[in-house]
Amino acid sequence: MSAKLRILGIETSCDETAAAVVSRFEDGTGRIEADVVLSQLDEHSAYGGVVPEIAARAHVEALDSLIEEALVRSGTTLDEIDAIAATAGPGLIGGLIVGLMTGKAIAHATGKPLYAVNHLEGHALTARLTDGLSFPYLMLLVSGGHTQLVLVRGVGDYERWGTTIDDALGEAFDKTAKLLGLPYPGGPAVEKAAASGDAKRFNFPRPLVGEARLDFSFSGLKTAVRQAAEGIAPVTDQDISDICASFQRAISRTLDDRIGRGLQRFLAEFPDREGMPALVVAGGVAANQELRRTLQSLCDRHGFRFVAPPHHLCTDNAVMIAWAGLERMGTGLPSDTLDVQPRSRWPLDAGAQAVIGHGKRGAKA
Repeated sequence: MSAKLRILGIETSCDETAAAVVSRFEDGTGRIEADVVLSQLDEHSAYGGVVPEIAARAHVEALDSLIEEALVRSGTTLDEIDAIAATAGPGLIGGLIVGLMTGKAIAHATGKPLYAVNHLEGHALTARLTDGLSFPYLMLLVSGGHTQLVLVRGVGDYERWGTTIDDALGEAFDKTAKLLGLPYPGGPAVEKAAASGDAKRFNFPRPLVGEARLDFSFSGLKTAVRQAAEGIAPVTDQDISDICASFQRAISRTLDDRIGRGLQRFLAEFPDREGMPALVVAGGVAANQELRRTLQSLCDRHGFRFVAPPHHLCTDNAVMIAWAGLERMGTGLPSDTLDVQPRSRWPLDAGAQAVIGHGKRGAKA
């Protein structure tokens, strides 16, 4: 089967440098021709988080060779590429500049169209590549920078139902790990420690549970963890495991309430939808097995299909950027001009009201 469209994707929004070649066929299915990702974990681990200047420099040093490797792996030349897709936001502005400028240069040199892709749209549409989902469906995005519940109606058509009012979930994991002296990144470290812990030892709060709105809050939970650790200091390895297990349990119970209400709303708004409704989870925190079990159980109870793309496609990658570009091409949406600018903040739902707290600079942002 010959490909209808083939795109080179570029992703540099945070601390992974990535390039990919993805094809889309006339029936709407896709195929990953090449997927190359270079992690910067070693460069940032000593600082306990991502350092923007280091990230941008690493992107500059690695991106050209990664693009070349993706083309070689796919057996494709730039002449055979139909378009270029590059992340234009949201993310760290230095990294976005590197990736988008590279995409612009290739598009200009080859005369190919350029698609400046919203990183969050890449996450939102990945399940259509991996699982062939049809619209509409719900997406839970849980990462270091975002925690959102989004209705995905179609390509370019998104409605944010819930968002964090303070810390993103991945940020809460990282801060909890740092507080307890665990290594970066915090998510895997907390999950590993929790495996041997008593999840019922500490009764941590479950922020916003019971409220009708679908927003999230994790700052108070993080504070409760700090107070618990200080109250029993000096902490032992078992204390740390118990705190981590109790922390995960509180998050699972919180998601059960927040997402459960979202599933009920979806069923009420789309009573005549054909086929089984679906909840998609994306973002680095989606790798946490305890949270996956919670979401799977929740979907089973409400009659939803639970879709979790492969882990390497849930975290930052260029496959999702290429696929988002292909979806936009397939829908007939126009490409971007070469004067398009990167955006460090770029909401997926442009009409959503800004929320005081995480992702908003004061009252005017």
